Amino acid sequence: MSASLSIHYWDNLDEQQRTVLLQRPGASQDPTVLHSAAEIVAAVRSGGDDVLHELTQRFDNANITNLRVTEAEFSAALEQITPDQLGAIDLAIANVKLFHEKQVPVAVAVETMPGVFCERVSRPIDSVGLYVPAGTAPLPSAALMLAVPAVIANCPEIVLCTPPRSDGSADPAVLVAAARSGVTNIYKVGGAQAIAAMAYGTHSIPKVRKIFGPGNAWVTAAKTIVSADPAGAAMDMPAGPSEVLVIGDSTASAEFVAADLLSQAEHGVDSQVIFVTTDSELASGVQTEVETQLRSLSRAETAQAALACSKIIIAPDRETSIEISNRYAPEHLILQIKNARDAVQFVRNAGSVFIGHWTPEAVGDYCSGTNHVLPTYGYAATYSGLGVDQFLRQMTLQEVSREGLERLGPAVIDLAGLEGLDAHAAAVTRRLAVDA
Repeated sequence: MSASLSIHYWDNLDEQQRTVLLQRPGASQDPTVLHSAAEIVAAVRSGGDDVLHELTQRFDNANITNLRVTEAEFSAALEQITPDQLGAIDLAIANVKLFHEKQVPVAVAVETMPGVFCERVSRPIDSVGLYVPAGTAPLPSAALMLAVPAVIANCPEIVLCTPPRSDGSADPAVLVAAARSGVTNIYKVGGAQAIAAMAYGTHSIPKVRKIFGPGNAWVTAAKTIVSADPAGAAMDMPAGPSEVLVIGDSTASAEFVAADLLSQAEHGVDSQVIFVTTDSELASGVQTEVETQLRSLSRAETAQAALACSKIIIAPDRETSIEISNRYAPEHLILQIKNARDAVQFVRNAGSVFIGHWTPEAVGDYCSGTNHVLPTYGYAATYSGLGVDQFLRQMTLQEVSREGLERLGPAVIDLAGLEGLDAHAAAVTRRLAVDA
């Protein structure tokens, strides 16, 4: 079994070749995906629950009579989880909760000049939709990563959608993780149709104002479509297939690097993994380790396909290695280098950073406490990973006393004059003309 993990020397490439080398697989840009997602969104918007039932039968081979998960289904799901599995879910929830509780923004209050008071406060989004994919593997970790910050933000209405299995049930681990995180308003519907249902509402599923969560190309396309419609719902962030970039030097373990690369490659055939190193001997060692470890994986075929679009890059020095990463802007960045903590200050663009030889990306996927819902496809250069703040909206307040308006008013009048907005100026002058 060939892993197809090719080696490239950065200094031997011109600028155009470097750009091509760092390109992602183009599946998410497929226009047919966008067209298909748009058709699904339009059908759900007009047909509601009837269309959801039809599409669930077609895409998930499941005949659903009641879209909402019942109390009996929650009880049955809990019975299918072992004590060890339940303990792991609870540990993950506790750590994610602890880290995210510290993210609640503090209100800001400033008297900018005597009698002029300005504030910035937070309010939870009225209603939010969480999407937990199933695909080739259930993702209970995604359920808790989405649910915990939504609950901490105190959003009044939280809706979660997840695809059903062929027997019409939702994955039990997803149900348990969501319920123990505080979310029980769950519906068995997946794909672009779930996004449309939450964006516009149906008889069964409430309309929400913002949708969160990862998904395949159709889910991502649907989120993009509904977020561009004022009648739809906002989206958390652009996203695509999962990815990791590992930087390793002579202190790195080829075994560890290969394991980290494969842990992302097994996500999906369109995932991408990149290893950047200054050590050509290590690069060869990683190639060999990837070949060896790949043979023992249950999802070897998936990982094999992902490795076809993955690379090893030999950089001339540590600084260039970090700049390559900043240019790629990975979802996950692992620093298996000497004095890794010192290098963090030079990292500008990454969704989440894993520091040192003993920090595999897998800990962030599950239970270190950070959130694993992260920007991919280069969007880590402009977007942040999921946090409590994204379930909140910030609102500014101002209060001006008569004394404050007397101090501030002349500047308002002058600035309004510069812009030719007489009514703006009059809103001040009329007040100042009134005796205090």
